[in-house]
Amino acid sequence: MCQQTKAGIALLYNKETSNTSDVRLKLTKEVLTIQKLDVVCTRGGDPQLNVHLLRTAGEEVTITVRYLREVPSFLKLPLGSPVPSADQRVSSPLFDSGLHLNGNSSNTAPSSPSKPSAIEPKYEKRWLDAVSLPLLMARVSKYKAVTAKLRSNSFEVCALDGTSTNILQFCTAAESIDWLQAISTNISDLTLENMKMINRYCSPDDQIVHMAWVCENPQANDAGPSSTFKFLALRGPSLYIFRSPPVSGTDWGQAETMYTLYEVLLKVHKDCWIQAKFYLGLQQDEDLQDGEPFCFSILVGHGQSHTFSVEMTSDLAVWEKSFQRAVFMEVQRVGSKTYMCSSQSKVLCLTIDFGSGFTCSESSSKSILWRYKFSQLKGSSDDGKTRVKLLFKNAENKQIETKELEFSNLTAVLHCISSFMAAKVASVDPVFVKCQSISGKYMS
Repeated sequence: MCQQTKAGIALLYNKETSNTSDVRLKLTKEVLTIQKLDVVCTRGGDPQLNVHLLRTAGEEVTITVRYLREVPSFLKLPLGSPVPSADQRVSSPLFDSGLHLNGNSSNTAPSSPSKPSAIEPKYEKRWLDAVSLPLLMARVSKYKAVTAKLRSNSFEVCALDGTSTNILQFCTAAESIDWLQAISTNISDLTLENMKMINRYCSPDDQIVHMAWVCENPQANDAGPSSTFKFLALRGPSLYIFRSPPVSGTDWGQAETMYTLYEVLLKVHKDCWIQAKFYLGLQQDEDLQDGEPFCFSILVGHGQSHTFSVEMTSDLAVWEKSFQRAVFMEVQRVGSKTYMCSSQSKVLCLTIDFGSGFTCSESSSKSILWRYKFSQLKGSSDDGKTRVKLLFKNAENKQIETKELEFSNLTAVLHCISSFMAAKVASVDPVFVKCQSISGKYMS
């Protein structure tokens, strides 16, 4: 990726006050800075005086004046109070400066008596830094809090420490996407640099393949519509789900959930590709449901799953490719996996081996009952609970032979079979193998 630096104007929406204000954004490799417009004294006047511009709406300007020393009593009067006398106004840099509370140059106050030694104050509007957010492990999201719906032409950036930009709004969808991609690119690049540093000191079996923020959507049978942000990581043999990014080595042991990679499956939702076509200009707006996120699911054992949303279609592609690579690496590392099962009241063992395929043996005597290659598996069916029928083609008589087995963890077994077979197919694809080799060197 190419890190981006840019600057531009946006609207900042404050969720607490429901007000918006103009802000200037500055993006660098490591930091997103939000600047707010202030009025500063650039010449003369009282150095203890700060004049802050709070809101600009048409011709009206709302300002506040803050003294670091005692504020003159007449400045404490509320707006609409009787105008102070000329004697009272003499000592005020605010009145001497020609700065007007209502922003209307026609409503000028009478000039105060000048002092020969006084320098006339000069005030200017300037963009001053208000918030600086480190982008390492930060997240950027278009999703509304609690719900999984997307905001229109706006998003929020949150730093690792929880500091937030509030909602950044843009005039057009193109401008919003441009900023979203630029910030996301810099976050991804910083994450990749962090992964490389960690991988440099880890064994080949414990490498991080990919990690990033996602939004977990509630399942259909879950109570309440709450959506939460999670941090996913593909490392070594496991898929990790965190509530917040792991910063130290001990944090990796504090995952909310862990799954063995080859016992889960990643599924990209088909309707996401419809959305991808829309954003590429290949499909009309009417075909796209408003607020539908880009989603993928992690299918785990016993019919359970996690559904996650990401910000862009490119994020979907990265997760899909990274998951394939992580599973491929783990299958090659472990080589084989054995599961306890039963058939006709006999306790058996089914071994799924990357090199030889399927082997079924008796649990006690270890004697082999049957053996088939991956290429001989022609189909399967299961009852969704414990039983599965595997259909193999006999290499000699070309007949289909059915092997019925029962497992306590059927879903994990089926996912493992799928992972091993996918890895076997990928291993004979020279393009895929070359890509994995290049990616491995790039990650390390």
